[in-house]
Amino acid sequence: MTARGAAPPYDSSEVGGRTQPGPAALPSPLTSPRTGRQKRIRTGRVSVRARARAWAELLRLPALFTVPGDALAGTAAVSARPTPRTFLAIASSLCLYEAGMALNDWADRDVDAVERPHRPLPSGRIRPTAALGAACVLTGAGLSFAAWAGRPALTVAVPLAATVWAYDLALKNTRLGPAAMATARGLDLLLGASAVASAGGAGAGPGRRTADGGAGPVGGGGGVRGVVGSFGSGPLAGAFGGRADAVGDLGGLGVGQKADAVGARVSAVVAEARAASAVAPTTAAFQSIRQALPSAALLGAHTLALTTVSRKEAQGGSPLAPLAALATTAALTRLVARARPLPTDRTGEGRGHGEPPSLKHRTPTVRSLSPGPLAPLPRRDSPLRLLDDPPAVLRAALAAAYAVTAARPYFHAALNPSPPLTQRAVTGGIRATIPLQAALTARSGTKSATLTALLTAALAPLATRFARKVSVT
Repeated sequence: MTARGAAPPYDSSEVGGRTQPGPAALPSPLTSPRTGRQKRIRTGRVSVRARARAWAELLRLPALFTVPGDALAGTAAVSARPTPRTFLAIASSLCLYEAGMALNDWADRDVDAVERPHRPLPSGRIRPTAALGAACVLTGAGLSFAAWAGRPALTVAVPLAATVWAYDLALKNTRLGPAAMATARGLDLLLGASAVASAGGAGAGPGRRTADGGAGPVGGGGGVRGVVGSFGSGPLAGAFGGRADAVGDLGGLGVGQKADAVGARVSAVVAEARAASAVAPTTAAFQSIRQALPSAALLGAHTLALTTVSRKEAQGGSPLAPLAALATTAALTRLVARARPLPTDRTGEGRGHGEPPSLKHRTPTVRSLSPGPLAPLPRRDSPLRLLDDPPAVLRAALAAAYAVTAARPYFHAALNPSPPLTQRAVTGGIRATIPLQAALTARSGTKSATLTALLTAALAPLATRFARKVSVT
C-alpha cells in the first residue's frame, strides 16, 4: 500500500543521489533494439501455422499412412486388382480413421487435462466443439465415399463407423476396448474387399457360364444387343446361349407373329438378367468377405495386442501386455510368411466359381541343381527354393520387417514397462502395421498383389519421417 499522491514504487528509485528509471520507464520489449520500430504482435489470434499444427496433432496425421494398406490388403485377399472403387474405399477409411482420432480426444479431454496437458484440447489450441464437429463431418464423408464405392462397401462401412464411435464413447476403458479396436481394423480390410465386389465380384470373368449353359447376365458383355444379335439368318438362336428351340418352332408363323414371339423372348431374358443382376452383387460381396476373413483376423490380432499395450502408455504398468504382444508378433510373422491358397492361378488371373484350378497353380517350379534325372531337389525350407519363387522372397522380407519393427520396442517395454518405453512400444506397433499390411497383400502371390505390396511398404519411410514432427500417440 502506498500513500495517496506518492510515486509508484516501480517508476523510479534514488541510487547514489541520481534518479534511475524503474521497470516502467524501461524501453518496451516489443521495440526492436536495432530499428527502434514497434514489433507487430497478434493478440487473441493464433497463427495459421500454429493452428494447422494443432489439428495435425489432434488427427495424428502420421498415423494416416497405416490406413491405405487395409483396403489394399482386402483387395489382394480376394485376388483382385485395385480399381477406382478401391480408392473410394481408401478415402472412406481415411475419413473414418480421422473421425475416430478427433472423437477420441474429445471423449478423453478431461483425462488428457491431467495426463497430457500438452494435447490440443487441454491446452486450448482447439475447442472441444470443433473437434466433435470434425468427427461428425469426417464420419459423414467416410460413409459418402463408401456409398459411392457401392452398396456392399456401404454395408461394411456402417458397422465400421458404429464400432469407431462405440469404442471412443463407451468401450475404450472397458475390457471390450481392445476387441472393438481389432474389429474396426478387420472391418477396414473387409471394406476394401467389398468395394471390389461392388465392381462385379472377384474373379468373375467376362465369359462365365451359368449352370444351364448360358452366359451369365452379369459381366457377360452381351446385354440386349447380344440377344438381338443372336437372331440372325437361318434357325433362331437362343438368347444368351439358349437353344434354337427356346421360343418354339416359328416356321409356320407370319412375320408379325414372329416379331411378337421374339419380343416376348427378349423381354423375358431382360427381366431374368435384371433379377440376376440384383442378386449377383450381394452374392459376390459375401464371397469376397469370406475370402478376406483370414487376412482380417491376422490384422485384427495385431491390433488387439497393440491396443492392449496402449491402455497403459501414460502410466506404465505390467510387462504382461508387452510380452503378449511380443508372442503375437512372433506368431503373425510365421503366418504371414506363408503363401495363402487362393482360387486363382499363379499368373494373377482369377477363375470363375466352380472352375477347376490350373495345373500351373498346383505344380511348383523347381530349379535343378544339375542336369539329369537324378538331380536332388531342394528341400521346402531351403533358400534355393525361395530363390525360384520371388513372391516368397518378398513375403519373407516383409515378415522380417514387421518382426523387427514391432518386436524390439515390445521387448524393451517388457523389460521396463515405464511410460516412455511403453509409448515407444505403441509407436513401434503402429509403424509395424504397414509392413504387416504389405505382407498380407503379398500372400496372394499374384503380380498385381506383389506390386501393391511394394507400394504399401513404401509408405513406411514416409510414416517414420512425419512421425518425427508429429507424434502418433
